[in-house]
Amino acid sequence: MQRLLILLGAALIAGGCSQDQETAAESPASVSQQSQPTAPAEPTRSEAEKAAELYAAFFEESLKLNPLRATFMGDHRYNDQLPNFLSEESREEQKAFEEKWLARINEIDAAQLEGQDLLSYEMFKLNREENLEGMRFPGWMIPINQFFSIPNFMALLGSGTNAQPFQTVGHYEDWLKRIDGAEAIFDQAIENMRAGVEAGVVQPRVLMEKVIPQLEAHIVEDPEQSMFWRPVANMPEDFPEADRERLTAAYRTAISEQVIPMYTRLRDYIRDDYLEKARKTHGLWDLPDGEAWYAYNVKSTTTTDLSPEEIHQIGLDEVERIHGEMREVMEQVGFEGTLQEFFEFTKTDEQFIPETEETLMQAYEDLREVVDAKVDDLFSLRPKAGFEIRPVEAFRAQSASAASYQRPASDGSRPGVFYVNTYDLSSRPIWGVESLYLHEAIPGHHFQLAIQQELDELPKFRRFGGYTAFTEGWGLYAESLGKELGVYTDPYQYYGALNAELWRAIRLVVDTGLHYKRWTREDVLNYMEQNSAAGETRRVSEAERYIAIPSQALAYKVGQLKISELRARAEETLGEHFDIREFHAQVIGTGALPLQILENKIDRWIEAELAEAGET
Repeated sequence: MQRLLILLGAALIAGGCSQDQETAAESPASVSQQSQPTAPAEPTRSEAEKAAELYAAFFEESLKLNPLRATFMGDHRYNDQLPNFLSEESREEQKAFEEKWLARINEIDAAQLEGQDLLSYEMFKLNREENLEGMRFPGWMIPINQFFSIPNFMALLGSGTNAQPFQTVGHYEDWLKRIDGAEAIFDQAIENMRAGVEAGVVQPRVLMEKVIPQLEAHIVEDPEQSMFWRPVANMPEDFPEADRERLTAAYRTAISEQVIPMYTRLRDYIRDDYLEKARKTHGLWDLPDGEAWYAYNVKSTTTTDLSPEEIHQIGLDEVERIHGEMREVMEQVGFEGTLQEFFEFTKTDEQFIPETEETLMQAYEDLREVVDAKVDDLFSLRPKAGFEIRPVEAFRAQSASAASYQRPASDGSRPGVFYVNTYDLSSRPIWGVESLYLHEAIPGHHFQLAIQQELDELPKFRRFGGYTAFTEGWGLYAESLGKELGVYTDPYQYYGALNAELWRAIRLVVDTGLHYKRWTREDVLNYMEQNSAAGETRRVSEAERYIAIPSQALAYKVGQLKISELRARAEETLGEHFDIREFHAQVIGTGALPLQILENKIDRWIEAELAEAGET
């Protein structure tokens, strides 16, 4: 930012001197002045160049505010830092940050921008405005739930198998300093929850009951039993002996005197104080300003103007449509009975239950070669980064979703990770493997997110940012490509794809049901049981996920419907000139976009393709 201000000042001075010289050219004094040697004028910069410098300065400053983001990117400059982002001071700093950069972007003349430069401007401004709008809602008062919490996050980082690096002595020392920051955040979380109790902004009790065992998993008697000890157990053999001894002792002390006590304090507060004050209701509507809060979440998550009522109805319609396709599968496999009986059969029959965790993990690994053989038929873009397939860690598996994806480090030091939940194998039917692989790995999240990071020509806020409706919408759209990619040849696997899509449609119904129509947790569980093949374990974990992160579940189906709509529009309009590889490149080749901006982009591409074909 400082460099940008200097350049702006230099440009203004250069422009002023030019005008002064022209006006005074007729006076003898000016002739004398012009005979003196002058420094070359600064070149005039375009609005696009000014904006690019602004984005670069913004992103650099954002990493200082959020050093964890830098760590996940593979930028190790801030690996020893963890500011207390739950504090009032941090919230004020973030607000000032957003206001400053909104003011800066408003100084750019958008009328002089086009193409990617205009897209970046629109997205940057939208992000600042939405972030500021969201600050009116007191999410800081409910900082912990069973689905996402800093305690779980810190355990993953401290395990040595996540984004925090543990390859050098310096890396080990970085983590010790980060533990200091974590301790402050844990204590701040308690203070914030106390403030929430006073203000009537509290979590549902059913969620916080699940948090307690998650915390207790890290309250151990022996530091060597802790996940935080794993970096010590796996310390590189080439470390000097003096450093090995010093770091081993330091980690033992930190785990004993900081880590275990901070998890204990938080567990004790939640168990002994907060639980009795937590609420029995489940929807966001029951919090102060809750209806407006949910409406904001819906707008932000979906990047559309769809109302909760409209989304609820879309969900009901999609559930009915997908049920119809499932009945066609029932006829294909010769099943006699109702759809609900088919759900029960596919949920409980032994042929669909993985024998072991290894069996399930191998099924995912086996898909690599099958999908890779066909993916070039549909895609001209491939990411450089690879990915691993790992089981979800045991301490969080009970509350985690069926799968998730973590993007790779941008410097190539860490691959992407496709996490598979192997908890309760009876709830992980084998018919769900193919669609889940397409969603999380190829051509889903790994393709889209890794490619986005590798688009060096984009501003970093776009390379490393995102929109849930685009990202998750793409993941669900990727599932629909199964037959084109040579999978779903088994009708039960295609049923699994339909079941996965059905689940995303159900989410539209139950998320809006919970937070807009005032459904209870039991209402949600009943709707899921009546309309899907999901087992009890998944129904419970998913229902509580929607309670914990309102509106996030809407992103999948809303985004997928938009991408599918745009493909159908392009196919119909372009006819024989439609190229599926080019369409996919247009969708994911410029990173995640708000859905309306994506639609405008695809419409312009269709017009350009028609013009090139001479059909306009």
